[in-house]
Amino acid sequence: MTANPILHPAEAASRVLARGIEVIELEAQALGELARTLDACFVEACEAIVRAKGRVVVTGMGKSGHIGRKLAATLAATGTPSNFVHPAEAAHGDLGMLVPGDVLVVISNSGNTAELRAFLNHAEALGVVVIGIASRPDSLVITQASIGICVPNVREACPANIAPTTSTTVQLALCDALAMAVMDMRGFGRDGMRALHPGGAIGLRLSPVSQIMHGRARMPLVSGDTPMRDVVTVMTSKGFGIAGVIDETGRLIGVITDGDLRRHFETLQSSSARDVMSASPRTIAEDVLAEEALLFLNEQKITCAFVVPIDGHDGPSQPTGIIHVHDFLRLGLS
Repeated sequence: MTANPILHPAEAASRVLARGIEVIELEAQALGELARTLDACFVEACEAIVRAKGRVVVTGMGKSGHIGRKLAATLAATGTPSNFVHPAEAAHGDLGMLVPGDVLVVISNSGNTAELRAFLNHAEALGVVVIGIASRPDSLVITQASIGICVPNVREACPANIAPTTSTTVQLALCDALAMAVMDMRGFGRDGMRALHPGGAIGLRLSPVSQIMHGRARMPLVSGDTPMRDVVTVMTSKGFGIAGVIDETGRLIGVITDGDLRRHFETLQSSSARDVMSASPRTIAEDVLAEEALLFLNEQKITCAFVVPIDGHDGPSQPTGIIHVHDFLRLGLS
C-alpha cells in the first residue's frame, strides 16, 4: 500500500475544489437526463395520488428511505396526507398502516431491495395502487408496480460507484416534482400553506401584517391643526420616525416623515401638521402577507407604513396599526 504523496496546501485545496465541482456537474447532468426522460407515467402517478381516497404511504430502504421520508413530509406539507413506513418495520406489523384506498410509493435505486417484497405483496393483496420508482425496468419494484417510473440508471459520484449520491439526487428531484405537480393539481395555495405552517420562517412569511403590526396605542397620530412642535414630540416618543395626520373622523389623510421636517425646517415653528404633511400616504392593507409587506417597504424605500382595513387600502380610512421594517428583521424575515 503506497502512502499518499504530500501535496502543497494550494495544490491540495485546488484538488478538493475540483472534486467538489466534478460531483456537482455529474449530478446536474443526471438531473438533465431525468428531465429528458420523464414521460406519461409521471402524469399517471400524479393523478393516482390526487384520486387517492386514503393516504399516500411512502417506503424505501437505506438512502432511498431518507428520500422517501422527505417525499412524505413534502406531500403532507402541501395538502396531501402522507406518511413514511420503514420496510423492515412493515414486515413486523407496520403493514397495517397500509389500507385499501391508500396509494403506496416505493423508492429503490436497484428496484430489487429484498425488504420491499413483503410491502409490495401486501399492497397487491389489498388492491392498493403502487407507484414504483427505480432505475431498472425489469426490477421487482417496477414490474410489480401499478405505475412504474423508471429513472435514469446513472453512475454514482463515488469513485467506486457505490455510495448513493447521484442516484439519490435524481430520486429527490423526481419526488419534489411529484409533490409540486400534485400541489398544483389540488389548487393548494398560500391559504393552505398558511394553515399548515403556523410556525417558523414559513409561518411568518405567510402571516398577514395584522398579526405583526403595532396596534392603535403605539400609533403616532396627530390632527391636522396640531402645531409642529407637538408633532415632533409625538414622532420622537413613539419611535417610528413618522407621524400620521388624521381628520376629525379619524381617517388618515397624510403622513409626516423626517424628510418632511427637513424640507420645511425654516417654517416649522409657525406651521401645523396639515402644512407639512405629505398627502395620500402609502398604506398597507391588513390582509397583506408579511413577505409582501416587506417587499412593499423596500420597493417604496420607506421604513414604515400605516396599516388600514382591507377595504380602505385605496382611499382614506382609519388606520388600525403601524408596521416598521425592523419588526420583520426582529422576527427573522429579511
